Amino acid sequence: QVQLVESGGGLVQTGGSLRFSCAISGTGFNNRPMGWYRQIPGKQRELVAIISSEGSINYEYFVKGRFIVSRDNAKNRFYLQMNRLNPEDTAIYYCRTWVSGDSYWGQGTQVTVSA
Repeated sequence: QVQLVESGGGLVQTGGSLRFSCAISGTGFNNRPMGWYRQIPGKQRELVAIISSEGSINYEYFVKGRFIVSRDNAKNRFYLQMNRLNPEDTAIYYCRTWVSGDSYWGQGTQVTVSA
């Protein structure tokens, strides 16, 4: 059974940083595509950044230059480093992966940025 378990998140002041970790189990990790998403209250879930199976990374415009995606193959973990946070980044953040055409999500983690 594929499982994604997130850790990190929390409350931070404007300009601060947080790091998310997403641990994957139940499937191979190397070359696994991974996406980071967020859902702002009252809005649809949106893509934040994605790393392809080939290792290329794309960031949405609203986080480019502030957020960094990385992976640790030895630990079966993906990371989302979030820097220069602002109140508009307040949301529930999710990791997501794909296995044989099926999509799997983490449980979601709240990030709150105070002004």
